[in-house]
Amino acid sequence: MTNDQFGSPATATYTIGTPANLSASCAGQNAETIQAVDPAANAVYDAWIGCRGIGFAGSADGGATFGAPVTLPGSVGQKGGRSWDPAITVAPDGTVYVAFMVARSGLTHPVVDVSTDHGATFRTAGAITPPDAGNWGDRDFIAAGPDGTLYLTWDYGPSAAAVTFVCSPSGSCAFATGDVNAVLQKSTDGGRTWSPMTHISPGYPNSGADSAPVVVEPDGSLDVLYQGYVVTDIPTDDLTVAHTYATRSTDGGASWSPPVRIGADAGTMNNSEWWIDGSEALGPDGTLYATWDTQGPDSDTGWLAYSRDHGSTWSAPVRVPADTLDVPHIMQVVAGPPGTAYVGWLSSSDPRGYAQYLRTFSTTRGWLSAPVQVSRDFGTGTVWPGDTFGLSALSPTRLVLAWGSAVAPTASTDSIWAATVRVALP
Repeated sequence: MTNDQFGSPATATYTIGTPANLSASCAGQNAETIQAVDPAANAVYDAWIGCRGIGFAGSADGGATFGAPVTLPGSVGQKGGRSWDPAITVAPDGTVYVAFMVARSGLTHPVVDVSTDHGATFRTAGAITPPDAGNWGDRDFIAAGPDGTLYLTWDYGPSAAAVTFVCSPSGSCAFATGDVNAVLQKSTDGGRTWSPMTHISPGYPNSGADSAPVVVEPDGSLDVLYQGYVVTDIPTDDLTVAHTYATRSTDGGASWSPPVRIGADAGTMNNSEWWIDGSEALGPDGTLYATWDTQGPDSDTGWLAYSRDHGSTWSAPVRVPADTLDVPHIMQVVAGPPGTAYVGWLSSSDPRGYAQYLRTFSTTRGWLSAPVQVSRDFGTGTVWPGDTFGLSALSPTRLVLAWGSAVAPTASTDSIWAATVRVALP
């Protein structure tokens, strides 16, 4: 049974800073931002598609101000190549890593850039060579473990020819068929070299899985959330509906626990969902939080669930946005104090266009507030804002969000916006 607690008293309050335009000096479209923070340095880092490749901007004062954006090395298109899907993490020593996808010379693979001066300068640490010529690849995620080991997940298929796309005129593309799989590689030398890939989703090369964010626990265990489709008609690999699954590795990604379906009675995702679905966060008390959204014939619903046993079992799904309109609800979650999670979503559910929203959840009290709007202006609903947005915690009650939005005076192209939020909890 799903749990919808919109009757909870609104006890959490929010102080929202003025949104800043991070990409103002980068002409053209800037979208699909992702974010990481370094609380020890009071630093915030954002990367996105733009600035002729992958753009990056950093803040040394907790998101109050940001430096001028730079274009990451290795991300500028070459001979028809392109780059997309940035991911970002900060290692325990403060080193910043940004990964992104490139398609060049018949190969699709991640590239990892590194900064050892808090994002002031970057160099390319290394690139991954796919084991199959003419491969397919997509969405990467990167995380640093407590010992500095880097873990990179990405979507992989041996043959790009097997993948057919479902593309939205105001979004990006999903997949109708394909040999899509969630895989992991790791690096113990700062991204210069990477291990062979291990298969997170069972059934390689026809596992029907993509979009696999990874979280590293204090003991080095790995928690991964992924979207798993029902695969029919192998070897054609028709992808029908999907569910969200959780899996865990206690041996550095060499092997994975049997996947657990989260929110089985919350519905399914369809194969025309173009945004990145699913995010995961780890609380200071070991609670795992997961967000995702599902689609009905004329609806889209955003969900939250949590696990207190490292992903073996999950709570009943809790509905997050108040609306279930048939529009994107791009979901993210970050942990707050023990038993508390902050859930954000980017959506065009308002007739005025895209906006960034936030609310607070307690595992013991339910929702601590109604949804609040972080963005001040609405972005054009027909302009793609990107598949993701940034949501990070610099402290248990101090958040930073970043998102893409096409607002006046450039309402035909997106800019990257960021705002700080201070939360007063009961």
